Amino acid sequence: MNVRFPRPLRPGDRVGVTSPSSGVPEALRARLAAGVKTVEARGYEVELGRCMDGTGHVSAPAAERAAELMRMLTDPEIRAVVPPWGGELGIDLLPLLDWERLRAAEPTWLVGFSDLSTLMTPLTVLTGWATLHGNNLMDTPYRTPEGLLSWLDVAALEPGSRFGQRPPGRHRSSGWDDYAAFPEVSELLLDGTGGWRRLDGTGAVDVTGRLLGGCTEMLCNIAGSRYGDLAGFAREYAPDGLIVYVEACEDDAFAICRNLHGMRLAGFFEAANAVLVGRTSAPDRPSMSQDEAVLDALGGLGVPLIADVECGHVPPYLPIVNGALGRVVHTADRSELVQTLV
Repeated sequence: MNVRFPRPLRPGDRVGVTSPSSGVPEALRARLAAGVKTVEARGYEVELGRCMDGTGHVSAPAAERAAELMRMLTDPEIRAVVPPWGGELGIDLLPLLDWERLRAAEPTWLVGFSDLSTLMTPLTVLTGWATLHGNNLMDTPYRTPEGLLSWLDVAALEPGSRFGQRPPGRHRSSGWDDYAAFPEVSELLLDGTGGWRRLDGTGAVDVTGRLLGGCTEMLCNIAGSRYGDLAGFAREYAPDGLIVYVEACEDDAFAICRNLHGMRLAGFFEAANAVLVGRTSAPDRPSMSQDEAVLDALGGLGVPLIADVECGHVPPYLPIVNGALGRVVHTADRSELVQTLV
């Protein structure tokens, strides 16, 4: 079967904003408004959903969040849905979504990262929709560094388009901007340096496969279930294999090692031709680093393991289309991810 790609965003289209996981506190609503303004500046209308409450760990009861997400994903007037950010408990929506209805519907871009992986990866696995792992709405006002694209750039591409992204060689070394004090901030402080690294050895990498993955702390909870059946997705949509990407948000090296081992046992990496590992600020342990955690769990796969990819919680952000055909090139003088929307 073929992966289905949403039609490209065009000026006048509507973008839905809802919080399937965590909402936005009042102190940060000005930053939310800045994100909305950035989307509107591209010529799009923005519909702000009702599930936005930021006083607790979720924006609304699970049934209300599921209903609003379903409505936005199946409304033909809404062409993309993007959350303010991730959160903690998007997983409680999975049994409440109408997956058969989504499978039959015209695809709509679902955009985000972190806890949104809990919803985007199953949407691609269960329906064949392409989804867009990229910066959330609160990150959208930042100017995109050279070599990378914004999710707004990618969502506007025609099906069949091919685009490449290269690491800028700079990243944020620590911390987050104070959105309450500076809600309009648009310049990322990129004070760290460094590019991609091969963890499993040396030598040039040039590998292809369909892209699929997300946040390790979230996806470890659905690996082995129908929602995280990457091996099944590969059999149906990617017989030539996958490029799987993972990234650690905050768990220490021991927890990440356990999570990756569990995902491997559940078949998550069964069809992987390569694994991309996002740059992380998650803590090491005295006897195990984050690199060592990845190698301990995945070194036996016998595929390239490429670290410090810009696909995680350390800015900047490299948007990845779940379901797109990817080509990863990593040599002494070139690192690039090329994606083709076919």
